[in-house]
Amino acid sequence: MDNLVYLPFFTAMHNCLALKLITASIFYSLLMQLHHQTLGDQSLGKAQPLILLHGLFGSGDNWGTIAKHFSQHYQVISVDLRNHGRSPHSDSQTYPEMADDLLELCDALGLDRIHLVGHSLGGKVAMQFATQYPDKLEKLIVVDMAIRAYPDAYTHMIDAMMAVDLSTMQSRSDVDKALLSKIPHPMVRQFLLMNLIKSDVNHAESDLNKTALRWRINLAALRANYPHLIQAVCENTRYEKPSLFIRGERSDYVQDADIKHINTHFTNAQFASLAANHWVHAEQPQAFIGVVANFLGSGQ
Repeated sequence: MDNLVYLPFFTAMHNCLALKLITASIFYSLLMQLHHQTLGDQSLGKAQPLILLHGLFGSGDNWGTIAKHFSQHYQVISVDLRNHGRSPHSDSQTYPEMADDLLELCDALGLDRIHLVGHSLGGKVAMQFATQYPDKLEKLIVVDMAIRAYPDAYTHMIDAMMAVDLSTMQSRSDVDKALLSKIPHPMVRQFLLMNLIKSDVNHAESDLNKTALRWRINLAALRANYPHLIQAVCENTRYEKPSLFIRGERSDYVQDADIKHINTHFTNAQFASLAANHWVHAEQPQAFIGVVANFLGSGQ
């Protein structure tokens, strides 16, 4: 009889536990779990870890030289944003969501506070993270990106990439030729082609000698979310911790008029200009390293 009395209780407890496990499983599956690469030891000095965020169409690999240098002084974490690199794909891509992605990564890695560097699209993500989760940040560095909205400069590139019939392509050079008429600049095409990888899709026996190719980047989601990605960020917030905005002198991404706008929202901002176009850290790596190291206070 005693067992019969307690049976409803144990059944309820079992069901409750099962529900919690299912809920936890669903929650875990919803996490973006961003792909990242780590260089350097967390025990290096007492400095905060340094997280690097790439721009549109890029990946954490873009930071190779910079990451390698600063890994001598910091634990450096190069991140692939959602829909980029080896990170998971999602139909939705907003700045608050990408800030949440980064927070999830910090929590998963046990990082209480970080230094954060973001270039271009990654710069807007970094600004969003700084204003959304200021307590998680020590110092912020934004590379060639302002707060304001930007004109549509890349939809035609996404459309050109999506229009290529990869099933008829046998090599990267074939895809390069297919993009030539819509994207004439060779360096831009080579950058975009870094997103082209071998596919795991099986071919018919007659096609075994062909190389299957696919875009690793989620072009459909970027196309759908691009109108949001070019909008302004942080216009209703203020960030008072130290921040550094680095711009390329030959780039029009951060203009003189943007400086005042940035100062209104990032009240403890410093500014630096380097003799470069938009890809400041790739064109002037040593000068970039010097400016960043000086701002962080170490890593020269």
